[in-house]
Amino acid sequence: MSSRSTAIGKSRGKEVAGKSGQSSGAMAGDSRVAKKHGRPSDRLNPKTIDPFKDNWKPKSGFESVYVSGGLPCRLVHGSVKHKLQWDSDPEGLEFDPLLVTLAEGLKEYKHPYQFVAQQGFKELLDVEDAGEKALPLLNQIITPLRTALTSTKQSVYEGALSALAQLSSAVGPHLCPHLKSFLSYLSKGLMDKRYKEQIYSTLQHIEQACGKESLPIIKNKIPTYTSVIT
Repeated sequence: MSSRSTAIGKSRGKEVAGKSGQSSGAMAGDSRVAKKHGRPSDRLNPKTIDPFKDNWKPKSGFESVYVSGGLPCRLVHGSVKHKLQWDSDPEGLEFDPLLVTLAEGLKEYKHPYQFVAQQGFKELLDVEDAGEKALPLLNQIITPLRTALTSTKQSVYEGALSALAQLSSAVGPHLCPHLKSFLSYLSKGLMDKRYKEQIYSTLQHIEQACGKESLPIIKNKIPTYTSVIT
């Protein structure tokens, strides 16, 4: 083989190697971009937690209780909406520590924990003698409910507002001494237009449930509030 042929072969080999290197670099770059931004399917179908995987470890006390079967209810997936299935009628369940555990779960933002905590809290406070059962636990419920109101997650904040309204219906005027600790978070939330309507609705619910005693407490923190009691 002539020296010229040998030179041409080496040149072509370098071109092929260069293209191969460029292709590999592009693929690596695409991979890095995909990892950074995620796949389109990831954005369309957000991941949920599977608490029953062998290598899964709970990150909160509520998760641990749920996975270990410490709650007398389970999520049931429906074709239209989810619901809770209770092991026994909620009317006959002890609130201590169940209601406190559900209140602690109000800060959860991943599925299925968020749904179980929010829906369980609501359904437990819907039972006929909920106020009598919840009252001794009120001090233990206040802190986790307040924590949920500090969340930057919209679904958590809105769920906490609903829980606060439900609690006021159950315990009535007994909530008044604790109102100040909630109202600062509601006042802050009014600056976000996403929450404004629900916050005012929650305040109206609280006033109706807690009575006239609650109005000056509310007005002190949120002067723009207008009473619904005549």
